[in-house]
Amino acid sequence: MNTIHIISKNFLIIDAIRRINEIHNEPLVLFVVDENNAMCGTLTDGDVRRALIKGINVNAPIVDAMHRNFNFLRVGVNDGVEDIHRQRELNMRLVPVLDGDNHICEIINLERYRTKLPIDAVLMAGGKGERLRPLTEHTPKPLIKVGDKCIIDYNIDRLLSYGVEHISVTVNYLGEQIEEHFQEECEGVKIVTVCEPKYLGTIGSVKFVETFYNNTVLVMNSDLFTNIDYEDFYLHFYQHDADMSVAAVPYVVKVPYGVFNLDGREIKGVMEKPTYSYYANAGIYLIKKECLNLIPENEFFNATDFMDKLIAARHKVIRYPLSGFWIDIGQHEELARAREMVKHMKGF
Repeated sequence: MNTIHIISKNFLIIDAIRRINEIHNEPLVLFVVDENNAMCGTLTDGDVRRALIKGINVNAPIVDAMHRNFNFLRVGVNDGVEDIHRQRELNMRLVPVLDGDNHICEIINLERYRTKLPIDAVLMAGGKGERLRPLTEHTPKPLIKVGDKCIIDYNIDRLLSYGVEHISVTVNYLGEQIEEHFQEECEGVKIVTVCEPKYLGTIGSVKFVETFYNNTVLVMNSDLFTNIDYEDFYLHFYQHDADMSVAAVPYVVKVPYGVFNLDGREIKGVMEKPTYSYYANAGIYLIKKECLNLIPENEFFNATDFMDKLIAARHKVIRYPLSGFWIDIGQHEELARAREMVKHMKGF
């Protein structure tokens, strides 16, 4: 937590001006606390200007200028994703999270983060990327560049922007390069690399992640290029009380001929150039942590096998319709499309 935003009510307005002047690249907001470190007000540069216009001296105490009716979240009461979402709709920039004694436990920066999702994330990065050869002969597919960043870094950065603090990457083929890539923290978050001992399919290596800190786990392929809204994905999963949610992309098949409606050999009708709409697996999943116990130990196991196992055990598996763009960078054509797309994108 950045304590530069916290100031004692015993300070003077001139001290607050100096403190605000020290804040860089963040909202110019101070949280005022009393002698017990309980929050009692907020002070912005606008509050200071209004106080000075009223004739309040810069050597007056902060309490003469601070705002006493402030927005906050309460730990365990209204600090969930929906509550954070409402704060963002109110155009709040910094939101304090208080305990029962009004002590500041956390400050959520809604200019830097879209929200704060209570999930762990696991990115699967162990594949050989054979369809992208020769690019993947000496470079693992997740480290191939799209624009000025590696494929996997778009996914890591997007997860970080949603406040995800626990991220693991499972590796195998040329895994030491990915381990080296994540030696340094990303925005204060340590990306943990997990080496699978053999190829374990599209979800089997999740069993080698030692610790999950949240009750919901996001598992995804690391070679996707997408702007999926993880907050909406999580809220949809939570509101439907699902055991697993599968992000799905629309897939349309257009048949360029007339198609017969048959009863045996007898033609009952003709559909002229019909269009069929389906939803395809996007390779992004939200899963209740306890359901991961159904993944077998050290055994090749795909995400589709996991879905079948959950459904057979009468667990609730739902579809989440993914809006926005999604590219599975598995072939040269998709890589070229992603590289062309990123040229025209800002802030992704």
